[in-house]
Amino acid sequence: MQYVTNEGAQGLCPPGFHIPTDAEYTTLNTFLGGESIAGGKMKSTGTIQAGTGLWQEPNTGATNSSGFTALPGGFRNLSGGYSSLSDQAFFWTSTTSEGTFSWGRELLYNSEWAYRINSFWENGFSARCIKD
Repeated sequence: MQYVTNEGAQGLCPPGFHIPTDAEYTTLNTFLGGESIAGGKMKSTGTIQAGTGLWQEPNTGATNSSGFTALPGGFRNLSGGYSSLSDQAFFWTSTTSEGTFSWGRELLYNSEWAYRINSFWENGFSARCIKD
């Protein structure tokens, strides 16, 4: 693995892939119709309650029409515990801001938004690799 803070770096991705930049996630959101509906198109479908998926009800707007198949992995918080399993998904970008912060995306069980967030590096979020 390459642990570097250069935007678009390979990071933990295999050769030929990299962690997406904030701009690449913004391009994806725009392609999917905008931030206000992109999250639904990125989330896996189904709910825990119906026995058809991993998200809590209502899993608002979830169609996975993009093929991204976001799962609600929650995050590892600053104290080392895990939070928001089954109701939120967080994804890092390789774009840093303000020293020890980076940009990311957040998807919620009760929203179809793909929220742009800024978080401490110490939080444990999921990461996606995209082809160079």
